[in-house]
Amino acid sequence: MNHFISVFIQGFPLLIGGLKFTLVLASVSIVFGFIIGIFIAIERVYGKKLAYGLSTAYVEIIRGTPLLVQLFILYFSLPQIGIHLSPLAASIISFSLNSGAYQAEYIRGALQSVEKGQLKAALSLGMTKWQAIRTIIMPQALRKVLPSWTNEFVYLVKYTSLAYLVGVPELTAQGEFFASRNFEFMNVFLGVALLYLLVIFAITWTFSAVEKRVKIPGV
Repeated sequence: MNHFISVFIQGFPLLIGGLKFTLVLASVSIVFGFIIGIFIAIERVYGKKLAYGLSTAYVEIIRGTPLLVQLFILYFSLPQIGIHLSPLAASIISFSLNSGAYQAEYIRGALQSVEKGQLKAALSLGMTKWQAIRTIIMPQALRKVLPSWTNEFVYLVKYTSLAYLVGVPELTAQGEFFASRNFEFMNVFLGVALLYLLVIFAITWTFSAVEKRVKIPGV
């Protein structure tokens, strides 16, 4: 135990540097993914035939292919057609696109759970469809989607370890670098796992508190 603590303290500055990259990757990707998810979900529920078809194709393609393959296409394949992305940019774009598809499905389910009568009532009062969705339907849906959104954030934090494969110095990459240099694989990766666990616990606790605060009474 003392040896583990000694190794952990020794590698702590390096691991914290990697953890910052991990949190930036996950935070930026969850926000961009949320923006994508909102538009895709609205088109899937209220869009016309073409918009529905395109948004459905996007969701099915992204969900039907591994995240690692999507990352490799952006980082290794695009340069062949003249598009060069940095490791960080390729990671953020691939994580955002992937998260957007999953968040779209969470939000779509939440939108469909709001009673259709509310939209009809809003339209009968003279509101446009977009006004009704934005001011009446969406606020209710977003509250209901919070538990799923929490899970997506947790998954994203763990998925960011894939960015190590294209050279982003996130937490796993820094752990591997430190362990290889000191031949302390067991102790270092236990420390890496502990940091992931602490971050995910903090995210879960924070969003659980937010969920209780904004919960719709009686739902």
